[in-house]
Amino acid sequence: MNVSSRPHAPINFAEKLARIADQWQPRVIAELNDYQFKIVRIEGDFIWHDHPETDEAFIVLEGMLRIDFRDGSVTLGPGEMYVVPKGVEHKPYAASEVKMLLIEPRGTANTGQAGGERTAANDIWI
Repeated sequence: MNVSSRPHAPINFAEKLARIADQWQPRVIAELNDYQFKIVRIEGDFIWHDHPETDEAFIVLEGMLRIDFRDGSVTLGPGEMYVVPKGVEHKPYAASEVKMLLIEPRGTANTGQAGGERTAANDIWI
C-alpha cells in the first residue's frame, strides 16, 4: 500500500489529475481493504469488455461520460456515478475529455478479459 508522505493529508483529485498526461491510464490514489480508488483522464471510444468477477464504479469529476451496453446506455455528468454489475459487457465513451474516479478491486484490468493495446499497467500509484 502506498502511504502519503503527509500521513494526515487529504487526497486532492485536481492535484492528482494534473499529474496525469496520458489518457486511458488509470492511476491509484488510495486503497480501502482490497479495493483501489483510481483516477483517469479519458477521451474517445474504449473497447467492449466486461469484468466477470467484479462490479466497477464510475464517478465523473469533470465532463460527460457515456457508458454503452449491448441493450442501451447511461450518461453521467459531474458529480454522478454508475456501478456496472459484474459480467455486464460495457464500453465507455467520451466526446471530449472526462476526468473520473474508478473504484474496483486491486488487480482489475481496465480491459477485463478483452486485453489488447488499451490494457493499462496495474497498481501504478500517483
